[in-house]
Amino acid sequence: MIRKMIEEPHSIWTEGKGEFPEIVLSSRVRLARNLEQFPFPLKQTEASANAVLERLEKVVAKEEKLIMYRLKDVPDLERHVLVEKHIISPDHAHKPEHKGLIINEGGTISIMVNEEDHLRIQCFASGLEVEKLWETANVIDDEIEKDLDYAFDEKFGYLTCCPTNLGTGLRVSVMMHLPGLVLTKQAGRILTQLSQLGIAVRGLFGEGTEALGNLFQISNQITLGQTEHEILSNINSVTKQIVAQEQAARDYLVKNAGLQIEDKARRAYGILTNAKVITSQEALDLISDLRLGKTLGMIDGIQLKLINELYLLCQPAFLQVLAKKQMDSRARDIKRAEIFKKKLA
Repeated sequence: MIRKMIEEPHSIWTEGKGEFPEIVLSSRVRLARNLEQFPFPLKQTEASANAVLERLEKVVAKEEKLIMYRLKDVPDLERHVLVEKHIISPDHAHKPEHKGLIINEGGTISIMVNEEDHLRIQCFASGLEVEKLWETANVIDDEIEKDLDYAFDEKFGYLTCCPTNLGTGLRVSVMMHLPGLVLTKQAGRILTQLSQLGIAVRGLFGEGTEALGNLFQISNQITLGQTEHEILSNINSVTKQIVAQEQAARDYLVKNAGLQIEDKARRAYGILTNAKVITSQEALDLISDLRLGKTLGMIDGIQLKLINELYLLCQPAFLQVLAKKQMDSRARDIKRAEIFKKKLA
């Protein structure tokens, strides 16, 4: 199962489905949980970490649709592909000893074992689908809790390593493509306002990463003092407001700079299908221009799903897995250009 997931040139967030797929690439719901009888990961020993893995392996063995892997058995390069596909976090890929990954075949469920918390239960979907994801995550959470006791406090809720995850332990995030707001110079103001409202704004790979290629992740910062449905409702509402603002910005660009936008999109297509060398940073910018042109009806003959897949195809680890060899940055830039030409031409 994991081999297929690593080698396929697409992921759940590249499908171009769900609500508002032109602007919202994907949604994720994540629950942070710890087991009551073991030290939390920041304080655990080798013995206690292995004990957590063994307990989870027994639980997963009862589930037909889930399978568990020890991350130490997954090669370094392939772990980084899982990061690029948002299946695991960069922290989880680092130092894989005593860590695990539980996944389903479709890649819509990923449970990181012994990351910052004993369990990080994640569910993914294309487009804006947070309510459905919560329902799935809640069922998984309940099934695990039938066999394992969670660390829970009547006052503070689910206990976690980081205080920001106390309470529900629920983090809801949405990946958005916002070139309209960036080009009309509204992004900075709007995203600053979001941070003042308790909404975190991050880059393509989450905390500590830049918003490259006009891609932004928005998520709730607070999990304590709010119910799960209040968190879901708030993210849903904020996302729809941003979608409306992004759509208005795109309408403005079409009306006032339509020729320039179409020219940028067609130039991006020209470079992506003819260049001999493309860096990862340049690739993300070109894909953003092409994607905007496609969603505005200026580019025909290319599916949105294929454009979304380019985000994955340009990533360093995935390029090396495709090539079946380690490559330096120069070789990756050449390989990236070859793949783009083959996919788009």
